[in-house]
Amino acid sequence: MNRKKRYLFSLLSGFLMVLSFPYSGSMPFISFFSWVPLLIIENFLLNSNLRSKNIIIHALIAFIIYNIGASWWIWNADELGAILAIFTNTILMSFAFYIFHLTRKYIGQKQGLISLPFIWIGFEFVHFHWEISWPWLTLGNVFSVYPSWVQWYEYTGVLGGSLWVLIINLLLFQIVNSYIFNNQSFVKEKRRVITFIFVLLLPLSYSLYSYASYVESSNPVSVLLIQPNVDPYNEKFSGTSLNQLDEIIDMAETNLNSNYRGMPSDVDFIIAPETAISKNLVEQNLTHDKHMQKINSWMKHHSNFHFLIGSFTVDFFDTINSRASQEIPNSNQYIEYYNSSLGIENNKATQIIHKSKLVPGVEQVPFGSWLQFLDEFSNDNGGMSGSLGIENEAKVISSMHGVYAPSICYESIYGGFIAEQCRKGAEMIFVITNDGWWGNTAGHKQHFSFSRLRAIENRRSVARSANTGVTGIINQRGDVIKKTKWWSKDIIRGTINKNDEVTFYTKYGNVIGRSFSFVSVLLFLYLFVSVFKKKIGIKQ
Repeated sequence: MNRKKRYLFSLLSGFLMVLSFPYSGSMPFISFFSWVPLLIIENFLLNSNLRSKNIIIHALIAFIIYNIGASWWIWNADELGAILAIFTNTILMSFAFYIFHLTRKYIGQKQGLISLPFIWIGFEFVHFHWEISWPWLTLGNVFSVYPSWVQWYEYTGVLGGSLWVLIINLLLFQIVNSYIFNNQSFVKEKRRVITFIFVLLLPLSYSLYSYASYVESSNPVSVLLIQPNVDPYNEKFSGTSLNQLDEIIDMAETNLNSNYRGMPSDVDFIIAPETAISKNLVEQNLTHDKHMQKINSWMKHHSNFHFLIGSFTVDFFDTINSRASQEIPNSNQYIEYYNSSLGIENNKATQIIHKSKLVPGVEQVPFGSWLQFLDEFSNDNGGMSGSLGIENEAKVISSMHGVYAPSICYESIYGGFIAEQCRKGAEMIFVITNDGWWGNTAGHKQHFSFSRLRAIENRRSVARSANTGVTGIINQRGDVIKKTKWWSKDIIRGTINKNDEVTFYTKYGNVIGRSFSFVSVLLFLYLFVSVFKKKIGIKQ
């Protein structure tokens, strides 16, 4: 294989990955062979005894195409953030693939092939849990547009989908490599072809059966979801927050006082989007805040519903509370800023839960705990960016109509985090978000579709309120029951079922991620020793 063909194969892998991803192609079946060209290149370089650095170049080409093609829309919100996210993720993916190549080179070709799922899923698992976390492009997310294919996520979570994709690609690579490149007869490859068909069809068949046979237990609550459609660039943070709150209350009140599209006027939950209150509410002084007074005054006329709304909040401390604490000049106090969910009911203290999964670079400075000067620099230059406080653990909100998991924006792509909330008693998942930053691109559509996977993993209904779209209702199979259009002022009214039954994934969490990460660490150590021994042997 000459250099030109190798580069063409690198480009091909990257474009196939893009086409497989939701709303940059939405053809998940392509994911089953998108890695094959890159694996062919790696195998050729290995057997040609070419320098290992060559595989890095080809991996970088494939993965930068994947990252740009699937997440270019970040540019609409933050040009620098897009560049950092795309290039950082590309380098990390390429490094993981390079480790796979070294494993084949120094430990053994067959053993190396088996190592790929462990190395890659170990990387994806870590990517959920560190401070430059960006799990958006997790391979298992490709199936979010076809949830009927992956009903078994209730056992494995999204990393089970990653494992499925990688195993099928490895089997197909071996078939293609033997049959086409090594001129092996089809008869010799018969066993491998049968295995390929089995691994492809068994999970799919089980999932389709599970999808067709799954029936939700009837335990209904009614929800009213508000999409105020406030322009995040030109209105939301420049207008009057009280006027925007008035608009939300008026939208809700109009539907409470009428038979909305033939439905009765009573409702159990009203949900408004992330930072619908764009002013910083002082948590220790909520009862005296004009926004809360307005909400409480309105709710006195309606005693039967629970109100979830997003808001910025602040809290004060006499000592440093966390890395997000900022010293207030000329005082002996510290302040922390939060992106919060407020659960409000009549005659009950407001429940406040802070967003725990923060966007790197936007809401937190990566590794600021170790590189404190970065946090200090961020705080000295405005405070809000890179300095938000978080909860120390996943939390839920209890209401008169049931327990739910409040999920703010970015949190909804973290399956393990949502599962922890469901372990703590959440019977429903409520997502509040503001996706208007990205414009009418694939970004907000991908974000919405990932909530379908959270529904399957935990068998919980999802109610989602977005500032500009998409607002919607998702059932426990991952089906979209209702949704709004992009950039429209709208309300959705519907019924969802509560569920307190615990799935395997909810109970035990990311078993695949934890176990594969452990094995990948052992592989890495074994690889290090193997390389070291070989280098010493060469010197001797």
